[in-house]
Amino acid sequence: MFVADKYEVVVIGAGHAGIEAALAAARLGCKTLLTTLSLENLAMMPCNPSIGGPAKGHLVREIDALGGEMGIAADKTCIQFRTLNVGKGFAVQALRAQADKKIYQAAMKSICENTENLDVKQLLIEKILVVDDKAVGVTCETGETFLADAIILASGTYLGGRIIIGESIFDGGPNGQRAALKLTDSLKDLGVKLMRFKTGTPARVDARTIDFDKTEIQRGDEPAQNFSFMTETPPVNQVCCYLTYTNETTHEILRRNLHRAPMANGIIEGIGPRYCPSIESKIIRFPDKERHQLFLEPEGLNTQEYYVQGMSTSMPADVQIEFLHTIPGLERAKIMRHGYAIEYDCIDPLQLKPTLEFKNIAGFFSAGQSNGTSGYEEAAAQGLIAGINAAALVKNFEPLILKRSESYIGVLIDDLVTKGTNEPYRMMTSRAEYRLLLRQDNADLRLTPYAIKIGLASAERKEKFERKLSEIETATKFLTENKITPSAEVNQKLSDAGIDEIHNVMPLAELLRRPNVTYAKLEKIFDVPKISDVAAAQVEISFFYEGYIKKQLEQAKKFEALENKLLPSDIDYNAMKNLRVEAREKLSALRPRSIGQASRISGVSPADISVLIVWLETLKS
Repeated sequence: MFVADKYEVVVIGAGHAGIEAALAAARLGCKTLLTTLSLENLAMMPCNPSIGGPAKGHLVREIDALGGEMGIAADKTCIQFRTLNVGKGFAVQALRAQADKKIYQAAMKSICENTENLDVKQLLIEKILVVDDKAVGVTCETGETFLADAIILASGTYLGGRIIIGESIFDGGPNGQRAALKLTDSLKDLGVKLMRFKTGTPARVDARTIDFDKTEIQRGDEPAQNFSFMTETPPVNQVCCYLTYTNETTHEILRRNLHRAPMANGIIEGIGPRYCPSIESKIIRFPDKERHQLFLEPEGLNTQEYYVQGMSTSMPADVQIEFLHTIPGLERAKIMRHGYAIEYDCIDPLQLKPTLEFKNIAGFFSAGQSNGTSGYEEAAAQGLIAGINAAALVKNFEPLILKRSESYIGVLIDDLVTKGTNEPYRMMTSRAEYRLLLRQDNADLRLTPYAIKIGLASAERKEKFERKLSEIETATKFLTENKITPSAEVNQKLSDAGIDEIHNVMPLAELLRRPNVTYAKLEKIFDVPKISDVAAAQVEISFFYEGYIKKQLEQAKKFEALENKLLPSDIDYNAMKNLRVEAREKLSALRPRSIGQASRISGVSPADISVLIVWLETLKS
């Protein structure tokens, strides 16, 4: 065995999960190796050219608040920004941006190559080395062995990857990359339970062959919002997207060729994503729907490639061309890359602790699509947590386990390790019980204290966060303590600002509970503290939604009481005869960290939870 080097943390894969994992571990002082099949494809976006969206935008803000890189890179390299759901409440509003794929990759590659403690190498990892149930290193295709104290699997969709375009099938990863075939065998040899999933992508078409006059233009916001709390200036919108639709002719072509669809004729074995189905799946699942919307999205500033969002397919090439030409604006479109499906192996996430470390292999972590998730944002969020916790293991500090009540990242990971998934998991706002508390605008207030405590917050981030916090506290105190008295002069000022008159003495804060009142309006009328726009927005939201926020905080407090009841890791559930047989089996297999986590396991009833609580109380007495 040729030992080429020794690292504290080795990360397998340099997609969105791997990058965040490696950067976090290196920034926390660990000597880290980031491996990738291709240095040119580090941080590649093999699917859609966008970052964010409902729930996903929340994840990006949370990644940023914790000291991750995705939000910063997105602000620097994205070319259109839009806030979605602006007509709805703050809880579901989300930022989505179109990325220039190549510029984003270049930015991330530069960050990785210039981060202290981080080496980046082009290597194909073939085997995980485990001694006495402890991960100790990896071996590569080149014959090199790299020893490690902790290993993070972030292999995306490359494990056992198989590309499918109609009857054309070949081993491979996204965008023509190689597949990691032997690594799958290594995981099986270690007793890791694997699942077979499938995802897909639509065709990319040449912009010069699109008739944009037949589509609806989708412009970016002016001014646009940032993903990162560190970005000072609003990003600039440089492109537009376009909306078009399928029609009955499109659907007829698809129906006529369903026998050639790999998903229908048995070629595809993996389970596909429920919330991002192929166009042929849509035709089957929604036979009465007259049309499906499609977004034409530019892949970058220096390419003619447009991504046909909403038309993922694995149909044969001739069928793809035929149905594409029925779409308004795409009648003469030329395909630059055909849509394809990719089948891949991923692990059953029920094998993981909430830290994302394997329960049965110490020092071995997994993050991203290798855990059965879909999406860049879900991957990056897991990668960041895996990187932090790998460093915690190496440096012997407390791991970071985020609660469902304090972050979407907490919801994501808890869902995976407690409930598992039988299809590619996608983050959605509906998965979070406390959406009003987990808004994208307050991600820094919720999570930056963790970044400061751990050591992932730069001095600049820490100073900026503390300044914002101070402004919010100062303004909140002032508005609560200072009252206004109705008078002709006061009511005239209110009226001039478009605010209804007052008839009783009230705190200034009471005005912010009115729907048309902003902090900026109060600044023009009263001598309130001068604060930044971002701090003012937090003050406005906190007072306007105060009753709802208070109610959710009370619910979260009850929830945390169960989360704080920790269960010993060595419990013999089979000896607890008052538990039902199914509960004993599920609890023994999953080994929940707390009463709260146990309560979310399928097959564990409220009566079983009562038994566990009584058992814990008896243990303390």
